[in-house]
Amino acid sequence: MNRREFGKRLGTAVLGTTFPTSILFENKEADNTTISSQTKVKLPKEVAGIPLIDSKVAQEATDLARETSPPFLFNHSMRTYLFGALLGKDLSFDHELLFLACILHDLGLTDRYAGEKPFEIEGAEAARKFLGERGVSEERTEIVWDGIAMHPSALAHYKRPEIALVANGAAADVVGSDIRKVAPADKDQVLRAFPRLGFKTSFTQTCAEVVQRHPGGAYRSFMRDVGERHVRGFHVPNICDAIIEAPFAE
Repeated sequence: MNRREFGKRLGTAVLGTTFPTSILFENKEADNTTISSQTKVKLPKEVAGIPLIDSKVAQEATDLARETSPPFLFNHSMRTYLFGALLGKDLSFDHELLFLACILHDLGLTDRYAGEKPFEIEGAEAARKFLGERGVSEERTEIVWDGIAMHPSALAHYKRPEIALVANGAAADVVGSDIRKVAPADKDQVLRAFPRLGFKTSFTQTCAEVVQRHPGGAYRSFMRDVGERHVRGFHVPNICDAIIEAPFAE
């Protein structure tokens, strides 16, 4: 599956799917509890040749992601940045902007920021407020906003690298899209630095819980309604299948 196919599948699948309540677990594993600021670990300076940005705003964004996200989701955000940067290594892009968009891209799936709007919009709005409070320019903030808001959509792949690579990195980590374009040694370094921690099950569970609590944010485009009502044999792909089939052990 390439990254545009992933965008189509994710954009038309995960948020609009009605999940059975049987997968909404009451007790989350200890490994997936939110990381407190007291337990944060210093990030390495680089992984697989990709620098981890340590500007003041990047450090504060990392702290926010740690404080609001369970470890599996925080690690996913870090891998999204690293895989995105590795896939875009031949492109010219602003590493800080990509880092900010990636580390904050799933805020809308956290207890603090989930809401009635689609998770990517809730996350983009939270990031806009966060960056605005720290004096980041409106122009740079808008790039981060677009990277977060567009990352589940095929639209992202037609935008500037700082936006497209958020989608590319997330796609690589969630369903393995284009992961074979990353050198095996680099992929292994990323996974060692930020382990998956049962990502497939935990991510699907988290998305399902957000849909359960905020179904209004999970509705899809009107085109699905037309297809289901009027197009014989029309079938909407399900992101859960793509996650299960991703080329990772768990």
